[in-house]
Amino acid sequence: MAREDTNPTAHDVRVGKDLLELVSSAMYVEPLTAYREYLQNAADSIDEAHRLGLLADGDAGRVEVFLDQGARMVRIRDNGAAIPRGEVIDRLLALGGSSKRGTEARGFRGVGRLAALGYAQYLTFRTRAQGEDVVTEVTWDGRRLRTALADNGSGDLASVVAAVVDVRVVPAGDQPERFFEVEIGRIARQRGDRLLDPTAVEGYLSQVAPVPFSSEFHHGTAIADALHAAGPLGELEVTIDGGPPITRPHRDTIPLGGSSTEIRELTLIELPGVDGGLAAVGWFAHHDYKGAIPAAALVKGVRVRVGNIQVGDQTILEQIFPEDRFNSWTVGEVHVLDRRIVPNGRRDEFEANAHHANLVNQLSPIGRDIARRCRTSSARRSKLREFDLAVVDAAERMAVIEQGAMSMGAQAAEMGRVGQAIARMRKVVEAEAVEEGLRGDMLATIKGIEAELSRVCAGTTVDPLDMVAEDKRDAYRQVFNLIYECSVNRVAAKSLVDKIIQRLAA
Repeated sequence: MAREDTNPTAHDVRVGKDLLELVSSAMYVEPLTAYREYLQNAADSIDEAHRLGLLADGDAGRVEVFLDQGARMVRIRDNGAAIPRGEVIDRLLALGGSSKRGTEARGFRGVGRLAALGYAQYLTFRTRAQGEDVVTEVTWDGRRLRTALADNGSGDLASVVAAVVDVRVVPAGDQPERFFEVEIGRIARQRGDRLLDPTAVEGYLSQVAPVPFSSEFHHGTAIADALHAAGPLGELEVTIDGGPPITRPHRDTIPLGGSSTEIRELTLIELPGVDGGLAAVGWFAHHDYKGAIPAAALVKGVRVRVGNIQVGDQTILEQIFPEDRFNSWTVGEVHVLDRRIVPNGRRDEFEANAHHANLVNQLSPIGRDIARRCRTSSARRSKLREFDLAVVDAAERMAVIEQGAMSMGAQAAEMGRVGQAIARMRKVVEAEAVEEGLRGDMLATIKGIEAELSRVCAGTTVDPLDMVAEDKRDAYRQVFNLIYECSVNRVAAKSLVDKIIQRLAA
């Protein structure tokens, strides 16, 4: 008999196994994002350990990363609260049902723990809570999972999880008295093998993880103080293979390929929420704005952090700038405090709502100010290049005049062109884009060139062709005139004329 009611019951709802594929591989296209998910969980566990008194206020929250290229395995271990044995199944097998929702924790969707399973043959979680004498292990078998996902008759989500997960309890032995560990085993080879590359892993964690600023970044203390005033930073001591603790990538000097730029000024900002309170705290480090910062510097673009962990990448706030390109010239961060500004499931963007829109709108004036700085810097550099080119032009022409090989008419023309170069220099000095502090040095340069021109014009120049018969000198001068007129490189032309004169004198 057909059912008369149309409303489904809980028994009618079926959660398909394909959800596992979404949370274990489809959501995370960049392998390194797995480290962010596990660092985020570790930070939440360490915060809980502090709240429970398992870690004293002065005790460091530690996360140790171990890379084993030979075994193709990664282990990530923290000294947080861990998961008690009796809660392991409920907490580690729940998908999309995190107990963190509604708390101050960074993660709350309960899907990130499987982030690395798409890149490995197995994923093992180990935990030992305070006072326990055993270690509980939960292993997700990636090969069995992929087989089950490909099998149309393998059942629903719950039956697939039961088939691919193994749980065991082992003696604690000499393991730490309290820890939680993730082991990513038999990692598949990816392009660049980034999950196992120490340089790539350290570079990623230095940008994303809640680690302190380096002592080589002198503005770091002021930034940390401003952030501490708004709430706890939850900084962690993160190491790779027992090395020194990782620090943020910011330094006083930013490499720009063949040159560099110095951070000279810091702007700290507070952004209010829609209905009061503090939505975010931010900082921007101003430098010379010579151009786009290379990606290899690891500080390119405005970053956004929630719970002191980076969300997305350096392009996440490009929209605050009049032109996207100016974001790549910028160094800065926005630390979100308002929990209504929510990262999306992949943590590569934010959910669209009024609170996020308010944040972006308040940052737009900052973006316009930085764009103005970039344009001003570009205009200033253009003027300085123009001045330097005029200086070089004047110096080269005076060297030709002093050589004395050209005809008198040609030398007079060169003197006039030196005067034109000086006029161009003076025009640059008067330009609005030139800083007041530079004008004095530029005027001193102009004064020196004018004195040199007077010396060259007033000096008695020895005729370099006095060794040549007088009736042939004009012919040589005409040739020299042609060499200078036809050459695109005045220095090379002078060198050629010098060689000819030396050959004539031999």
